[in-house]
Amino acid sequence: MTFSIAVIAGGPSSEAQVSRASAAGVEKALVEAGHRPRVVELGRDLPAALARDVDVVFPVTHGPLGEDGCLQGLIEVLDLPYVGSGVLASALAASKPHAKVQFARAGLPIADERLVRRGEDPGARAAGLRAELGLALFVKPASGGSAIGVGRVRASDDDGVLVRAIEAALSEDPVALVERFVAGQEITCSVLEDESGEPRALPPMLILSRANEWYDFQSKYAQGGSEHRCPAPLPALLTERVQQLAVAAHRALGARDLSRVDFVVAEGEPAPITLLELNTLPGMTATSLFPEAAAAAGIPFPELCDRLVRRAHARPRREAPGEMPMP
Repeated sequence: MTFSIAVIAGGPSSEAQVSRASAAGVEKALVEAGHRPRVVELGRDLPAALARDVDVVFPVTHGPLGEDGCLQGLIEVLDLPYVGSGVLASALAASKPHAKVQFARAGLPIADERLVRRGEDPGARAAGLRAELGLALFVKPASGGSAIGVGRVRASDDDGVLVRAIEAALSEDPVALVERFVAGQEITCSVLEDESGEPRALPPMLILSRANEWYDFQSKYAQGGSEHRCPAPLPALLTERVQQLAVAAHRALGARDLSRVDFVVAEGEPAPITLLELNTLPGMTATSLFPEAAAAAGIPFPELCDRLVRRAHARPRREAPGEMPMP
């Protein structure tokens, strides 16, 4: 059976171009799999576009409205099957502070953090943040991805660098997340649910940034910006542990269908692992990590997209409760 699929992209997000690149890749893969996809822009006309000839919705949106549960809520109202996590899991994962609360409750290893909100004076907070978290820090917008608005503060930097990093993060989001810097290898592990809904970890991947010393926007999306090694050259027991943590993070947020979980694996024995974040709608561009991990597991991109669509279509539809008569 083939399906008519609305691939949703774009929207009012700094990651809109990344999303459109992902949509082009997904559209091509679905055509190769024999389906009838069309790319639809996330905007005011979306409800009308979804009201005609749509069997399955495949969101490949990144950032506000598309990844944070808003789009998922609209699709729920329209009662259409869709790929990916539901409203709550999408919202939790999109907000890094809220996701970290769930990870901590599940006993998963995370970096210490503090929050700075718009209206606060970053200069007044800087010295205290470094006293509490250490001199070396990472500063991120509380939501959003693609490393937009993210800054690194080295131990040798003065407090002015931290202040500017916080201001950059706050220009993207009302809340800045300031985390203790953890040195080590950047490892990502994708999770793909099987036909029964059981999350299975794909081979972990080592990310070696070439465009910068860490995995920033240029490293993520520029050709040659990074080198990926999949499976990651880790000892077998460490590979297994990373995969276990990825599945545990997927479960902790209630994610569905797919996710990608980012880690830092430090040197030492045993090697400390720090969970950074979980992405419920991983990128699907030519340089994206999730399709590459799936391919390493023997799942070509058209087959991956086909599996996700068929799983969404087969999912039981939401049951409308009977209305209670007024007394």
